[in-house]
Amino acid sequence: MVTVEAAPQSPPPLSAPLDIGFDYTRSLGPVLSRFMTGLSERRIEGVRGSDGRVHVPPVEFDPATAAPLSEFVEVGTEGTVLSWSWCAEPVAGQPIQRPFAWALVRLDGADTAILHAVDVAAPEQIRTGARVRVRWADEPVGHIRDIAYFLPVDAADGDAPTPPPPPVAPRGDGDPLTTIVTPIALNYTHTASPEDSRYLRALDEGRLVGQRCPTCEQVYIPPRSACPVDGVPTTTEVELPDTGVVTTFCIVNVPFLGQRITPPYVAAYVLLDGADIPFLHLVLGCDAADVRMGMRVRASWRPRDEWNTTLGNISHFEPSGEPDAPFESFARHL
Repeated sequence: MVTVEAAPQSPPPLSAPLDIGFDYTRSLGPVLSRFMTGLSERRIEGVRGSDGRVHVPPVEFDPATAAPLSEFVEVGTEGTVLSWSWCAEPVAGQPIQRPFAWALVRLDGADTAILHAVDVAAPEQIRTGARVRVRWADEPVGHIRDIAYFLPVDAADGDAPTPPPPPVAPRGDGDPLTTIVTPIALNYTHTASPEDSRYLRALDEGRLVGQRCPTCEQVYIPPRSACPVDGVPTTTEVELPDTGVVTTFCIVNVPFLGQRITPPYVAAYVLLDGADIPFLHLVLGCDAADVRMGMRVRASWRPRDEWNTTLGNISHFEPSGEPDAPFESFARHL
C-alpha cells in the first residue's frame, strides 16, 4: 500500500465587514430652504412651474423653460399611490425596520409624486390608487425624514419611533433653514483575493509581500492577481524591505471632520525598494516643508500587540537619513 499525503491547503481568503460613512453637507438655496423649513413646521410646499403643474418636492428650475421658480404652493398631507414596490427585508437606515412598501405618492394639490415609505403589514394592503396620509416624525427638524412614513388614510397612527435627527445648521426661531447635514453610509462585506489575503497575512507578521509578473518582471505591492501590463497571472511572491523613496506627495493643510492628524502633514506615494508601483501612506517625523521627491524613508511600525491584517500596522513612513535617490531612479514610477 502506498500512502500519498494530501497537499497542504491554502487558508481561505480573508473577509471583513467594511463600513464607509461621511456626513454630506448641503447648502439648500431658497427653494429647498423653504421646503425643509416647512417640513420642520409639519407643512408641505411645492412650487408651480410655467405650465401650471405643482412640483413636490419643489424643483429650483422649470423643467420646461429652465427658468428659476419661486411661486410656492402648499399641498395636502394626504395623497394617492401611483406605483409601489414591496420591501420584505429592510436594511439599516431605511424609514421602517419591518416589511413595508416603497411608493410614489402624489399629494393632493400636487402634480408630481414623492418617493417615500408606506407602513403596511403585507403587500395585499397596498395597491395603485390607494389613499395614504403623512405620519409625521415626533420631533421634526427640517429634513425629509420629518415625514416618518405614509399610512393608509383609515389606519391608526401606531407607534412611530422618532428617527435620529440629522444635524442641521443652527437657526433662530422663525429663521429659514439654510443647510442640512445628511449622514451617508455604505456597509458591506469585502472578500480579499488569494494574493491580497497572503499580503494581508504577511502584514500581520511584519512583512511586506508583493507579486512579480513572469513576463515583464514588474513587482506589484499591494499585489495584483494579474499584471496590468501583460495580462498574465502574477505567479511569484516577492518579499520587500520596509524602506523606499517618496515619488510624489501632497501637503495637507485643510482641516476636515474626523481628521486624526493636525495639519500640516504629508500624504505621499512611497515606492518600496524592489517594487515597481508606489502606494499611498503618511510621511511624518519631519516638518512637512522638508518632504521632497526622492527622499529616502523607512516604515515606522506600530507596537507588535497592535498588529492586524492591515497596512495600518505601519503608522507612517519617516526619513531614513540616507541620501536622496536620483530622479532617474524613480522617474518611470510617478
